[in-house]
Amino acid sequence: MKTYCSLFSSPRLLALTVANLALSAFGHEVTLTNVPMQGGMLHVGFAYHADHKELHAHIDPAVPALTPVSISDPTAMFATADPWTDLLDPHRQGQAFNRQYGFVVDGESDPLPEGSAIWIRQLAASAGLQAFRYRGTDPKAWEPMFGTAGSTNVFAWSLTMFHPAYTCPLNSGPHHADYEAFLVNAANGEPVAGISSAQFTLTWTVAGQAIPNLVLAQKIVLTWAASGTNYVAESSLSLADGPWTPLTNVPVNLHGQLTLLLAPETPERFYRLVPKVATAAPEHGGH
Repeated sequence: MKTYCSLFSSPRLLALTVANLALSAFGHEVTLTNVPMQGGMLHVGFAYHADHKELHAHIDPAVPALTPVSISDPTAMFATADPWTDLLDPHRQGQAFNRQYGFVVDGESDPLPEGSAIWIRQLAASAGLQAFRYRGTDPKAWEPMFGTAGSTNVFAWSLTMFHPAYTCPLNSGPHHADYEAFLVNAANGEPVAGISSAQFTLTWTVAGQAIPNLVLAQKIVLTWAASGTNYVAESSLSLADGPWTPLTNVPVNLHGQLTLLLAPETPERFYRLVPKVATAAPEHGGH
């Protein structure tokens, strides 16, 4: 007994069976209204030593990771109206980010000379690294700094704790940025003569994953009951004349159905299910 299927691989014929295609939707349960630090604070402490007229920078030894929210919190998305959403939200650019570095005045610092302030200049940075001045309370702010988007590479620091936000594209890095901290006259921004600046480097690893390509494919699906293990699927260009050729694909049991997933072929092709032919055991002669 032979069972025939009127399946054709030609896209012109409605009898074509196409594989069910499911696009996975991300279920988001959390809406973020600020930008997480992505870890505990890492101090970038500045100390002025009056005896030697020197400015020093001390950085906590841990290395932070620029991390996209799709990894740090897969159930989260950013509030639509926030200024950082286009860059960081997983439905948009989805860039990796980190805010762990915090600029502070070191507790062992001598008082700065009267009327002076510490400014910080970015000297160089790895390709793709961007920096932003961030404020998570209203009015919220996400402003390019340290040369990002044509901004000045100098930060006029107020000496209060400050956490710049750094971002990078997925699958880039590791990253670094080189800086110089120097004393200026707070009134006019002119460097204070005779005081050595402090040069330092911030570094990041990057937590990310390759972005897979999403492919929409048209397929033919042949199925029959899982109990029919003694049957084989064949195909032919002619329903009447054959020849019929067994399919070499191995069927997979999906929900109680033996299933073959085939690429459409041209010209159109017929498919049928036939009993397997038993292979006779070879005869062994003896003397």
